This record gives sequence, structure tokens and C-alpha cells, in this order.
Amino acid sequence: MRKFAQIAASGRPAAVHYREGSMRPLTSSPHHVDLAEQYAYPPDGPWLRANMVAGLDGAAQRDERSGGLGNESDKRLFLLLRGLADAVIVGAGTVRAEGYGPVRPVPEWGAVRDGRPPVPPLVIVSRSLGLDFDGPAFTEAQVPTIVLTCADADPERLREARARAEVIVAGERALDFGVAFRALAALGHRRLLCEGGPAVLGQIAAAGLLDELCLTLSPMLLGGDALRILDGPTVPDPAPTLAHALTDDDFLFLRYTRATR
Repeated sequence: MRKFAQIAASGRPAAVHYREGSMRPLTSSPHHVDLAEQYAYPPDGPWLRANMVAGLDGAAQRDERSGGLGNESDKRLFLLLRGLADAVIVGAGTVRAEGYGPVRPVPEWGAVRDGRPPVPPLVIVSRSLGLDFDGPAFTEAQVPTIVLTCADADPERLREARARAEVIVAGERALDFGVAFRALAALGHRRLLCEGGPAVLGQIAAAGLLDELCLTLSPMLLGGDALRILDGPTVPDPAPTLAHALTDDDFLFLRYTRATR
């Protein structure tokens, strides 16, 4: 039961002034926003952004994939956020479930890449290294794919990973994302984009490393046992600030940030 329902059930009088609250409508403007400007990274320092989609009931998957939740605007934003990033982080489970290939260039990026390589590298998080190193994520990448793993990975798989990708070993038995992100920054990848999945994002958020969450709220009620956007330990700093809210075709595009790391 929600707290306010409990208050009402207690029989205590509720002194509520409905015209004096702070709620306000989401403005409806005929003008389109400049998304590249709206989602620009901060000018200084490393910054980790996550981009996720969820239904109205919190489900982060439809038919065990996230792709069925978005619309065309969500797809455009997905591609733009990739173009703005120095590197795109994704868990091995999501690579397998969503059929990930390498990041591919988009003509509409234009000056978004800002003199950087034509595409950001894909950064795959995998403790077990249970990856298809002959798959397109490795063989068709315009820039070498990066693998984040830990020291107790299978030695043979580790050798195979190093033959097909750039490998960052961060942590002993569990991946230390703080170490991994510092290593990425040392390679020039300071503007990071995490596309999940929920387990990887859950670990990042629990480690206090998530600077920004871009959440597409899809107008769908799905039920079932779909995962939420976070699947991991309790988050120590659970209250980011709403930076903006955009809307299109009954979808909400929310951007939450925190001021400091």
C-alpha cells in the first residue's frame, strides 16, 4: 500500500490544497528540439550515460527483447546516442539475445563524430568470455571491438579474445567497472554509453558509476516476468535529477543526471 493510501486509511484528515501544488503539464510545443544539442555530453571529464527503454509497468523486454518496445523516434535517438559516444558498452548476454553486430556509421551523424573515428567501438562485458569471436561483432567491426573481463577468465578463451579484440582485464574474480572505465578513458574513450543489459547496468549503478540515464518510457502494459532496466544490487544513490522530458507519439523520452560523481 502506498504511503498516502495508508494515511487515508488511518482516518486522519488530509489537508490537501489541490490548486497549490507544484505539478505542471508537459508543454506541448510545435517546435522540434535539436537532439544533438539536447543530449550533448558535458565538456569535461569522463561521463557514463545509459540508454534504456521500458514499458509503463517497468518491463524492459517484450518477447525477451528490448527492441519491441520502441518507436521510430526511439530508434533515431538510439542511433544518435551511439554517434555522440566514444564507446558503446553492452553485456555479453545482450549481445547474444539481441543479435548484436558492431556499431555501424549513420549518414545523419554528420559532424556529430567531431573528428573521431567513424564509429565508436563496441565494448562487450563478459566474465566467462562465452562469445562468438567469429561473429560480426568482431569480424565486421570498423574499429576493434573491446572486451572487458576479469583475471580468472579461462586462459584459452582469454588468448582467443586477445587475438580478435582489444582486451581490458579489470578485477580478479569479478569485473571492477571503476578500473575498466579508467582504462577506457586512458584510451581516449571518456564519453561512454551503456546499452545494458539489466545485469550490467545494475552492477554499474550499484557501483555508483552511472552519471546519466536516458529512459524511453513506452506506452505499453506488458505484465509477465520481464526484467526491469536494473537487475542487480541496491543502488546507493537512487535519486537523480530530471534534466529534460520530451514526447512523441505517446512515448516519453526522459533524461536523468546527477551533478557530480
